[in-house]
Amino acid sequence: MDRKTFCMLAGIIFTLVALFHAVRIYMEWPVMIGDWSAPKWVSWVALIVAGGLAVIGFRFTANDEY
Repeated sequence: MDRKTFCMLAGIIFTLVALFHAVRIYMEWPVMIGDWSAPKWVSWVALIVAGGLAVIGFRFTANDEY
């Protein structure tokens, strides 16, 4: 797998993760890990981080000079 394909695949995966967190926030789905209920701010942070990583992945895909 070359670098361009890897960056595209990573961008797609991080986009899906960001979309999942956006839907979780919008639909108010609860997330339970054992006895702990994850608050919404965790999904906000994950949405921003995953969205940023998706943008970086797609920018590296479009840039041939890396």
